[in-house]
Amino acid sequence: MKNVVFLSPNFPVNYWQFCRELKNNGLNVLGIGDQPYDELLPELKDSLTEYYKVGSLEDYEAVYRAVAYFIFHYGRIDFLESNNEYWLERDAQLRADFHITSGFQPKDMPRVKYKSRMKEFYAKAGIPAARWHIVDDLKGCRDFIKKVGWPVVVKPDNGVGASDTHKLSSDLELQEFLKTKREGEPYIMEEFVRATVNSYDAVIDSHGKPMFETGNVTVLSIMDIVNNDDNSIYYIVKDLPEDTRRAGRAAVKAFGVKSRFVHFEFFRLDEDQEGLGKKGDVVSLEVNMRPCGGFSPDMMNFANSTNVYKIWADMVAFDRSTVPEGEHAFCAYAGRRDGKDFVLSHEELLSKYAKQMRMVERIPDVMAGAMGNQMYVAVFPTQEELDAFYLDVLREKEPQPAPQEDKKAGDEAKK
Repeated sequence: MKNVVFLSPNFPVNYWQFCRELKNNGLNVLGIGDQPYDELLPELKDSLTEYYKVGSLEDYEAVYRAVAYFIFHYGRIDFLESNNEYWLERDAQLRADFHITSGFQPKDMPRVKYKSRMKEFYAKAGIPAARWHIVDDLKGCRDFIKKVGWPVVVKPDNGVGASDTHKLSSDLELQEFLKTKREGEPYIMEEFVRATVNSYDAVIDSHGKPMFETGNVTVLSIMDIVNNDDNSIYYIVKDLPEDTRRAGRAAVKAFGVKSRFVHFEFFRLDEDQEGLGKKGDVVSLEVNMRPCGGFSPDMMNFANSTNVYKIWADMVAFDRSTVPEGEHAFCAYAGRRDGKDFVLSHEELLSKYAKQMRMVERIPDVMAGAMGNQMYVAVFPTQEELDAFYLDVLREKEPQPAPQEDKKAGDEAKK
């Protein structure tokens, strides 16, 4: 029987489903986390052969001892994974230390974690990338901006998601960024790409071949959502465009991806851009060697009438999928921000879209920055119905003019 170590199986909250499908495939599922066992979801408890609690997953020695304990009791570990970008380097080090060959090793980390290193592998795949510069001093940044023009985007070279990502539109903003950026943190600066973010999401087998493919479109950029405290909307496409599929498969080959769930981000140009391509062309953004975040795996299920948790577990257990192809649709995510005055109330939305709605949840504060506070997931057969849903979700009431009596009282007070 295969032994699989799953790190942090309790977060994100939907990841217990990976463990359930591993168990259903006859594997020993060995969890390591920092949440007390009694606080785990009952579904997760039922999916684990054993759970080892550590004081902190940041404590490498504690996690190392947990894996050693499992080896002593269950034998060799066949697969170790967290499916979490934050623990990507931790996973790789544990694989190296315990001679687990089914996954990335520490030597693989630079090309999959550092945005500057990703560029050369996208080039190998024949996919254009925005020009870039490792942030040094004011002169170096100004020289780069002279070549590409304003605005530019800056972000940590080794960062997770859109954390600490900024759009700079003037020399004053550049100077302020250089004063306030985190000390000792390498940042990358890129030319601004006028485009919509599209993704390639796939489960890849041990030979580098896709077992399942889909993608999403981010209607509002995560950077703007986080920095502007905006609503969050994106959707899983009904059918993956062929140019995105080709780019995704080329990137899988260039980056040497095997036995993983991946989320690769691309730009689709909104207009012609010199050095990058024509309107509609696919341009590289970055690779993420884990599933798309939040409830995206569930949305992939709704959009494709499938079970990606099962497909991933099939990859681990059998290196092939046992899940049949299902019908396709668009699956919309809408995350409303608290404090906004929407035309349709929460209750009115639920009533109007009762048949299409698949999930309705409050988002935990730790994830609300990128996802909004109140989320809705709904399924639609056409783009027109999808667009109408977003209009209903996001439309805000017009500001009301001050009552006439208040204006008169104000005029009297001025006299």
